[in-house]
Amino acid sequence: MVDVGKWPIFTLLSPQEIASIRKACVFGTSANEAIYITHNDEVFVFGLNCSNCLGTGDNQSTIVPKKLEALCGKKVSSLSYGSGPHVVLCTEDGEVYAWGHNGYSQLGNGTTNQGITPVQVCTNLLIKKVVEVACGSHHSMALSFDGDLYAWGYNNCGQVGSGSTANQPTPRRVSNCLQGKMVVGIACGQTSSMAVVNNGEVYGWGYNGNGQLGLGNNGNQLTPCRVAALHGVCILQIACGYAHTLALTDEGLLYAWGANTYGQLGTGNKSNQLSPVQIMMEKERVVEIAACHSAHTSAAKTQSGQVYMWGQCRGQSVILPHLTHFACTDDVFACFATPAVMWRLLSVEHEDFLTVAESLKKEFDSPETSDLKFRVDGKYIHVHKAVLKIRCEHFRTMFQSYWNEDMKEVIEIDQFSYPVYRAFLEYLYTDSVDLPPEDAIGLLDLATSYCENRLKKLCQHIIKRGITVENAFSLLSAAVRYDAEDLEEFCFKFCVNHLTEVTQTTAFWQMDGPLLKEFIAKASKCGAFKN
Repeated sequence: MVDVGKWPIFTLLSPQEIASIRKACVFGTSANEAIYITHNDEVFVFGLNCSNCLGTGDNQSTIVPKKLEALCGKKVSSLSYGSGPHVVLCTEDGEVYAWGHNGYSQLGNGTTNQGITPVQVCTNLLIKKVVEVACGSHHSMALSFDGDLYAWGYNNCGQVGSGSTANQPTPRRVSNCLQGKMVVGIACGQTSSMAVVNNGEVYGWGYNGNGQLGLGNNGNQLTPCRVAALHGVCILQIACGYAHTLALTDEGLLYAWGANTYGQLGTGNKSNQLSPVQIMMEKERVVEIAACHSAHTSAAKTQSGQVYMWGQCRGQSVILPHLTHFACTDDVFACFATPAVMWRLLSVEHEDFLTVAESLKKEFDSPETSDLKFRVDGKYIHVHKAVLKIRCEHFRTMFQSYWNEDMKEVIEIDQFSYPVYRAFLEYLYTDSVDLPPEDAIGLLDLATSYCENRLKKLCQHIIKRGITVENAFSLLSAAVRYDAEDLEEFCFKFCVNHLTEVTQTTAFWQMDGPLLKEFIAKASKCGAFKN
């Protein structure tokens, strides 16, 4: 399963918000903006909001997700972004929406005014069902269901394919060599454009200074030109990096061309290639390729699920495809691309598969699978003997003292409360504790009794985090009683630093006599009772 938490910006979200995500995209010049779609087809954005790219109607950044009401229920199917950044998406109904930076008319609305909220792109697209969108640095493309391709925005190098270098303020159909052909795939470099047609031919136009169009030269092209070097092979997928291009054939062969300063072509050197060259020839069949116009990183996935990366990887130049431990190409960009953006709109499939840890957590206190019960304060807690024996020396010793046939099905516990004992058993399944500091005192007692040192430290952490003026002396008493020296010192310092307030609490005057005398004596040595 793809984990969006691998992108740092998603650490801002709660587990509940993460679980609600169905699709997501991280974008921006520093990967500081994100958009996600929930299972209910609600659309949320958060992040830095450069050039109003969040579409919230203002220029304010936000670490709290904001809902884009205009897009909720629209069923987003494809999304891309530029360097401004600007954002373009299409829905399952074929509508196109755009917002953000618009200095070059890349929003397709006929103006150069920034788009502060998502607005439908209408010119020439209203009668079309758009199925895919792609963005370069400051230009945009949209592919219709019937194979027509439209482009607009910045056109200084001919990347719009109009035959000139004048910016294109609204969507214009890309024709010339594509006239009468059905386009099935599109991709954009920073200032270049690529298209695949249904017979497997590849066409490129726009900036070609590094050979990223694959035409055998480095001259810019104002209209689509066929990549003749790929004659005889059928291309299924095309992907563009900042200034390089990858192409995947129907036989699982991989070709690369263009800029190679960081080894992003995977040829074993850093020389640019003006024409396609085959790479990964000794590897098994490739089934997916990945690149992004804002990065110099490349990735590929093979038939058996192996994921390779090369190019600029966290500042290093990896000049040959390197086998990773990742399960998908998306993880390469999360962990090694600069910036750590997503190369596509990511579909987050929440699989039914559970890890071992998740399975254990799920089965805690499950009557259906348990083979042992504890009764505490008249309440039952269902557990598994095998788990307890594996996780706890106390239970391992306990169970060894019984023959299997004599083992009780219910064990009575009377020295600890139900919340405390349940928390302890749950800890054995999850490695975590969620208790208020007052109950953590009881769990600290149990941890001390059962010689569970790690649990003891967790309890002390909970108590330290939850100490207040009202409970400080109670916690100090507990620390002394359970021989928790570090916690005792922490509570003592807290009481001294808040002496006036804590001496007015009931807990202070109810403290055990010898302990109260010891506290006063120790605090006096520190000068706490000077006045």
